[in-house]
Amino acid sequence: MPRHHRIQGKDVPFTAKEETQWDLQEKEWNDNSPTRKLNEIKQLRLIRLKETDYLANSDMTMPDNIKTWRQSLRDIPQDYTTEDEYDLLLARDEQGNLTHSIWSKP
Repeated sequence: MPRHHRIQGKDVPFTAKEETQWDLQEKEWNDNSPTRKLNEIKQLRLIRLKETDYLANSDMTMPDNIKTWRQSLRDIPQDYTTEDEYDLLLARDEQGNLTHSIWSKP
């Protein structure tokens, strides 16, 4: 289906140049999908790490299960490297909660 602009209430078809530019932008967007997903995963990871940072204070003793969990969060970029794995990490249930077990604090 040809792309078009809506100008003054009328559909005006893209020029050949506009079609080419659109296709290039769309390809770039799709090619960068893994990077965007990894960035989102890193933000989710950072939130969870910050939630338990207080346990790293010198007057606290961090439980071993929290240490292990935090390490697994830090290891995400090396342990999950494909877009399919990113999709699993970003999967959500009907309520919008992340479903992958790595996000569950022990």
